[in-house]
Amino acid sequence: MRRRGVLAAVLAGLLVLSACGGGNGKPPDLPPPISNTTVGAGDVFELRIVREDNLPTTFTVAPDGTVDLPYIRRVKVAGLEPQKIAEVVRNELIAQDFLTDPIVSVSVKEYNSKRVEVLGEVQRSGSLKFEPGMTLLRAISLAGGFNQIANREKVMLRRQSNGKTRAVVISVQDIMDNAIADVPLQAGDSINVPQRVF
Repeated sequence: MRRRGVLAAVLAGLLVLSACGGGNGKPPDLPPPISNTTVGAGDVFELRIVREDNLPTTFTVAPDGTVDLPYIRRVKVAGLEPQKIAEVVRNELIAQDFLTDPIVSVSVKEYNSKRVEVLGEVQRSGSLKFEPGMTLLRAISLAGGFNQIANREKVMLRRQSNGKTRAVVISVQDIMDNAIADVPLQAGDSINVPQRVF
């Protein structure tokens, strides 16, 4: 009888521990991240025109979404993909009779307009520059990691998809324990780390 009592106590303790720790081991039900390569204010891109080697090549998008380019002056580029910027520049060079058949290439060096918010119980809450391939764990790491009162098991992630905001609660502890995969982020995601209940 005594052995049964000890066994029952051990099982009860395990149940309490399992209730307190970790999430449910299920991946979050989130829309897949959308890759967005349009440029915005603060982004830096490289523009090259073949056989025009003496021109500047690096440009930063102004707060109003424009950029001052050689020959054609100020052009609105916010919201455009790199290849569309190249097409606009090429067409303007031809239309204004600067070049007859220019070859233009554009590549983005820094996406400063794309951000991820990390709020709540981290060391440095605020806005982070989004990096291609960024994950939930990486964003929390860039925010300095969890502080001492963070609830790692109930981290809320909000995502815009098709004009609607979707919010899910994720156990980052499960990610750290390899119980579920890390969650890929998209630009505009918001992460909120709540306090533990003491």
